[in-house]
Amino acid sequence: MRKHFIFAREARPGHAWLARFAAGRAEAERWYRGEGRAPPPDPIECRAALVRHMPELVPEYDRVCALVGDDPLAHQILSHYRPPPLTAGCSQAVWLGRDGPALLRNYDFPLDIVSERFEATAWFGREVIAKAQRPWGGCIDGMNADGLVASLTAGGTAQGRGFSVILILRYVLETCRQVSEAVAALCRIPIALSQNVTVLDRSGAYATVFLGPDREPAVSYVPACTNHQESVGAGRAMSAAAVSSIERQALLLRLLEDPAMTVPGLLAQLLEPPLYSRRAASPTVYRPDEGTVDYIWPGATRTQRLGAFAEGEYSHDYCELTP
Repeated sequence: MRKHFIFAREARPGHAWLARFAAGRAEAERWYRGEGRAPPPDPIECRAALVRHMPELVPEYDRVCALVGDDPLAHQILSHYRPPPLTAGCSQAVWLGRDGPALLRNYDFPLDIVSERFEATAWFGREVIAKAQRPWGGCIDGMNADGLVASLTAGGTAQGRGFSVILILRYVLETCRQVSEAVAALCRIPIALSQNVTVLDRSGAYATVFLGPDREPAVSYVPACTNHQESVGAGRAMSAAAVSSIERQALLLRLLEDPAMTVPGLLAQLLEPPLYSRRAASPTVYRPDEGTVDYIWPGATRTQRLGAFAEGEYSHDYCELTP
């Protein structure tokens, strides 16, 4: 299977965004409705939740709602409030050695779910480079002009009423300058699903916040994170996914503790099993002190820089892999 990717600069959503939203509306609706779920909150409740928890985003939310017009379901979708579950086998690690600080991550989403879009935006004058996901604002990972990096992994199966983590990451990148501010924001915003968010800034400060609708937030300073939280497997049999997550984190920690390890060496491991599944994984390396991000596929790298984001396209052949 071949997947086409786009690198685009779009300061704020406008008519080009509206055309993309219209083209992908059916898929966005399937995502938001999920399967076998109760009806979503009405648009008034969705907007009220944004006003209460992420008021800084409300002007941009109102702007895109105005672009789509009188379309209540679209307004619900765009709020990212009460999304359906979505899991993936991601791994990420904080590197503080030579050529650091850096955050290295491997996102592993099905090819038909992960978006094709990498983008540079400036909603409020602050540049953000991010791996965009979903119809408005969402991102899997990103870095802002202050050198703050945020990246997510799935953290469990709990579901509740809150926001999608991909919009919460957008909020962090739009409003926070350093790790302490990001952690405070992550701990106060209600989240719909169990998620882990790692943040790093150019000073080398970092943290991972374990989030979930069924628990209080917890802050970890372990420099590697996969797809479990601190209590996985306690007193019960573990699923194959949980075992894999623990094994991947243990491997990352061993690699980080190796005195001979380097960023290229760590990256090479992200391109090998078990950290690289060959299903759809694609490593990313954020260097906040340099303001750069490397998007990597086997045999190809695209580097972007704050203040000099280069628009373009790239197609990767995943060979026999299917969506």
